[in-house]
Amino acid sequence: MQRFFHPFEPIINETSKVLILGTFPSLDSFSNNFYYGHKKNQFWKIMETVFEVKLDSIEDKKEFLQKNNIALWDVIKSCTRKNSSDANLKNIELNDISLLLKKYPNIKMIGFTGQRAYKLFQKGFSFDLKLVALPSPSPAYAKMRVEEKIEVYKGFFDKIEI
Repeated sequence: MQRFFHPFEPIINETSKVLILGTFPSLDSFSNNFYYGHKKNQFWKIMETVFEVKLDSIEDKKEFLQKNNIALWDVIKSCTRKNSSDANLKNIELNDISLLLKKYPNIKMIGFTGQRAYKLFQKGFSFDLKLVALPSPSPAYAKMRVEEKIEVYKGFFDKIEI
């Protein structure tokens, strides 16, 4: 198995109030050079629907996140893997989320795009912040239809004053 290192910096600024954490970029995200870059991943479709916007480019997505005080990153800094499935991530090293939260104290809530990210975070960190495990936007997570996922994300974002 090959060792992979996280290819992206966190998207965050001083006004960010909510941090969305995934596990680790898919192989397609590596190729497409941005978070949730697999063409079937539902993350950006969910954001577009919840916020009633159209996000066509990486630049659009970055501007959207910053405008809405949403930070985006992943729990894992490096790992070995044989494919994009979260179940295949091994020999995991976590990102320094403690340092990130010290540098950006306006973060009040963390949402996780799936149970694996949530559980890894809980093993490695402890903060007095509201933590919410959201449904995975991966098409592999088929227990919920995308419409149901949208409703959960909408409820999550409705709880924060963005």
